[in-house]
Amino acid sequence: MDISPHKQRIATSAVLATLPALALIFQGWVLFAVLALFSVLTLWEFYSMFRPVQSMTAFKSLGAACTFLLMGAYTTGDARYPGVILALAFWASSMVFLLRYNKDVTASYRHAAVFLAGLFYIPLNFHFFLYFDRLEILLVLGAAVLSDTAAFYAGSLFGKRKIWPRISPKKSWAGSIGGMTACTVGTMAWGLFLGLPEVAWWKWLLLGMALNVAAQMGDFFESALKRSLDIKDSGTILPGHGGLLDRVDSLLLVIPCYGLISMFQPFFP
Repeated sequence: MDISPHKQRIATSAVLATLPALALIFQGWVLFAVLALFSVLTLWEFYSMFRPVQSMTAFKSLGAACTFLLMGAYTTGDARYPGVILALAFWASSMVFLLRYNKDVTASYRHAAVFLAGLFYIPLNFHFFLYFDRLEILLVLGAAVLSDTAAFYAGSLFGKRKIWPRISPKKSWAGSIGGMTACTVGTMAWGLFLGLPEVAWWKWLLLGMALNVAAQMGDFFESALKRSLDIKDSGTILPGHGGLLDRVDSLLLVIPCYGLISMFQPFFP
């Protein structure tokens, strides 16, 4: 029986939702394991977007090791730990380049640069979840999901005028406004019912707007990246969605955006 792409998207989203649900229920090592596994798979997918894939094998293995080390930063309680890991990753990838250049003077530093970009782009952002509590994790996930889902349906129903056709031909102003509205309303509702009582409603409003802008820009960035590499999807692992990175591109910018804002304005008890 043939299943429409739309139904595939819904089924895939439902299955994916079980992973964060389990992580939130059990937290601890379950949350660590889910984040680490998801980060590694998404990171490998990111590396595979840059061809030839064979030349990224060493960096894929090194990236997996760095991912687990970054996730382990939470257990140390030392704020310097992620920076040390990233510094060592820089030097490790640079040494790989050095050894290759010694054998072949035409060797490029491009793969080392892609390796480092992948670490900053995916596991570094995901590891911040370990510092959020349940309410914050649900807020960040909800903001990204509401932004994407509302934008998709609003754009499908009313989208005519495109925002940035050179980057993403299907994204419309109607979809952008729909995503902004859903994210802002959802953030305000979540915060006013469960957040700190002293946080004014307009702060939740501004937070929702900021998270939606982050979600949209994260989506646009990945679209531009795929176009520059002349590929349609980041992968094929998710029916109806493409790759893992296609599913979390907006989330990857929402996470640090919320993390930065919450440093100056706490929202939850």
